[in-house]
Amino acid sequence: MTLDRAVLIFAGCVVLLGIALSLVVHPWWIALSAFAGLNMIQASFTGFCPAAMAFKALGVRPGAAFR
Repeated sequence: MTLDRAVLIFAGCVVLLGIALSLVVHPWWIALSAFAGLNMIQASFTGFCPAAMAFKALGVRPGAAFR
């Protein structure tokens, strides 16, 4: 698995988790999905992604987007 794929899987899981928690626990959990979306937009413009840095530190091999 490459770093790009790991980041996308993680972001998708965070979005789905936020939606599920907002339906089951409390509607304010939708903010987790909003945060994930804003972070993806920010990363697309700046190239800075905290999740990519964490996965890189865990030894996930680099992909094309996050080096």
